[in-house]
Amino acid sequence: MVNLQESLSREVLRTNRSGAYACSTIVDCNTRKYHGLLVVPVPELDDENHVLLSSLDCTVMQHGAAFNLGLHKYQGNNYSPNGHKYIIEFDCDKVPTTVYRVGGVILKKEVVFQHHEDRLLVRYTLVDAHSATTLRFKPFLAFRSMRQFTHENTVLNRDYQEVDNGIKTCLYAGYPELFMQFSRKVSFVYEPDWYRGIEYPKEQERGYASNEDLYVPGYFELNVRKGDSVVFAASTSKSNTRVLRSLFDKEVDDRSPRDNFFHCLVNAAHQFHNKDKSGDNYILAGYPWFKARARDTFIALPGLTLSIEEADYFEAVMATAEKGLREFMRGQPLTVKLYEIEQPDVPLWAVWCMQQYARVKGVEACREKYGKLIIDIIKYIEGQGHPNLLLDDNGLLKTDGADSPVTWMNSVIDGRPVVPRTGYIVEFNALWYNALMFAASILVGDDATKADETAKREAAHYEQMADRCQKAFVETFVNEHGYLFDYVTEGKTDWSVRPNMIFAAALDYSPLSQSQRKSVVDICTRELLTPKGLRTLSPKSGGYNPMYVGPQIQRDRAYHQGTAWPWLEGFFIEACLKLYKGSRLSFIERQMVGYEDEMFNHCIATLPELFDGNPPFYGRGAMSFAMNVAEILRSLEQMEKYKY
Repeated sequence: MVNLQESLSREVLRTNRSGAYACSTIVDCNTRKYHGLLVVPVPELDDENHVLLSSLDCTVMQHGAAFNLGLHKYQGNNYSPNGHKYIIEFDCDKVPTTVYRVGGVILKKEVVFQHHEDRLLVRYTLVDAHSATTLRFKPFLAFRSMRQFTHENTVLNRDYQEVDNGIKTCLYAGYPELFMQFSRKVSFVYEPDWYRGIEYPKEQERGYASNEDLYVPGYFELNVRKGDSVVFAASTSKSNTRVLRSLFDKEVDDRSPRDNFFHCLVNAAHQFHNKDKSGDNYILAGYPWFKARARDTFIALPGLTLSIEEADYFEAVMATAEKGLREFMRGQPLTVKLYEIEQPDVPLWAVWCMQQYARVKGVEACREKYGKLIIDIIKYIEGQGHPNLLLDDNGLLKTDGADSPVTWMNSVIDGRPVVPRTGYIVEFNALWYNALMFAASILVGDDATKADETAKREAAHYEQMADRCQKAFVETFVNEHGYLFDYVTEGKTDWSVRPNMIFAAALDYSPLSQSQRKSVVDICTRELLTPKGLRTLSPKSGGYNPMYVGPQIQRDRAYHQGTAWPWLEGFFIEACLKLYKGSRLSFIERQMVGYEDEMFNHCIATLPELFDGNPPFYGRGAMSFAMNVAEILRSLEQMEKYKY
C-alpha cells in the first residue's frame, strides 16, 4: 500500500446497479478523470455520468497536530498529503476496508454504495486511541461530466444550506443538489477554496489532457472516542441521518463475499446490472464509460445471469431487449436505451442468447417464453428487413462494412474502420446457420411427433435454408491451410488469422465437420491463445500490433490488431470441451489461473476490457468489462459439467 508504483495501478469499483458508481485506487488517489466517490447519471443534462464528489479527505487531529489521510497527485509528479503512508491494511473481501495507524490512533474506513440509490456511505470507526481525537473531513467537489475537467471559475455557486447533520450544495445550474450528511451532529466550517493542478496520470498515458482544479467548500469536524463509529453519506437526495448506521449494516449484509475466484466474478457480474427509473433493466457493457450496448448485452447476458443461477434477471433484461428489438424491426423509434441495436449481427446474437436460455431451462420453456421472438427474427432476416443484412441466393448473409464498422471489431481512425470487415463475415454466417437450426428445433420442440404440421413444414424450411448456408459456408470460408477466412468480399479475401472463426467451432449447431472444427481450434491454440484470451490477430499476420498503449490513434490501430480479449476464450473453451470432452480440463484449468491472478490486479475482483497480446499481457482499456466477466463465468460453469 505504501508503494505507489504498486498501489496506484489497482482500482476499486462500487456501483448502485442503476448506473451510478464510486471508483478510485486502493489508496484513494484518483488517477483517472472517471474516478470519483459519487459519479451519477444526470438525465436532465445529458446521457453521461457526472462526477459530483471527487474525493473526501479525512484528517486525524490529536494534541493540536493534524495528520491528513488523503492523497492527490499534482503537477510535477508531486503527491500530497501522502496519507497512504499511514495505511497498515486494506481488505476487499466484502466491502473496501482501509485501516490507518497514526501514532496510537487506529482508524478503520469502510465504503458501500447503496443499491438503486445515488447514495454513497462511508463508515469511520475509531478502533483505538489513547487521547482525545478529532476527525476533520474535507470534500473535493467537481460537478462535471466524467469525460471533461473542471477549472477555477467565477460561475460556480458557492452557496450552501445546512441540513440535518450536514449541508447541501449545488455548484452549477442543471445539476442535482449534493447532500453531505453524517450519522451524528457535526460542525461545518465554511472555508471555500480551489485546489489547483490536480493531475490524473492514466489520462496522461492515454494522450489526453490530465489536469483540473477541484472546489472545496470547507470542512466538517467532530470529536470521537475509542470505539465510536460515524457514517458519512453523500447523495443527491436528503438522507435520514437517524438510520444511516442501520442502513450501512443492511447494505454490507447484502453484499456477496469475494473470498474466491468465482465469488469475485459473481460480484463483478452484479455491478453491470442497471435498472433505470422507468423500471427497464439493462446490462452495462463496462465501466467507467460504456453504456448498455445491444451486442454486448446479448453476448454477456447468459454468463452474467444463467451461469450463476439468476434466470430472473435474464428474463428482466430480455423483456427490455425484446421491446427494443421489436421496435427496431418495425422501424419505430426506440423507447429503450439499448445502443447500437442497428448493427447487423445484433439479431443473430439475440437468438444465440435465447438459445443459452433453452440450454438451462429447456427447449419447451424457451419456446413458451421466446419462441415467437426467435421466429420473428428469422423471418425478419429472411424477408430482407434489415437495412444492412442481405440474405444472398447462396444462403449466406452479406453486409456492408467497408466505410463504417459493423462488427464487434469497431475501431475507427478518421471515420474509417481500422479493420474493414465487409461482405461475407465469418461469425455472422456461423451465427446464421446456428440460428436457423435452433429455430427449427424450437418449432418442433422436444418431441417432433407432437408438433403440428404447420410447425413441421416451417422447421423443414429452415433446415433447408441451413443446409444451403452450410454448403456455401464451407465453400466460402474454409481454406487449404486449415483455418477460416475472416471475411470474403468481391475482389478480396482476407487471409488474416483472426479469432472470429472460433464461433463456427463453438456454436451448438456448427456448419463445420468435426475435423474442420478441430483444425480451427488447433490454429487458434497455436497462433492466438494467450493466458489472457485470444489475440485479435496472429503474430504471423501482417499488421500485428499487440500493445494497447499511447495516444488515441495509436491505441485505435492496436485495438483489434493483436490485443487479447478474455471473452473470446470463452468460446474457445466451449469448442475445446465439445471436441475433446474432459481430456482438455487440466489444460483449461491452467488457462483459468491467468484470470484468477487478475482478481488482485488492475480493478480488484473483475476483468478489464482487453490485454496486450504480448508478455507480460498487461490489462488495458476499461477497468471492468461485461463480456469478459460473463464468458469466464460461463466457462467455469461448463467446466463443472465435464468434471463428472
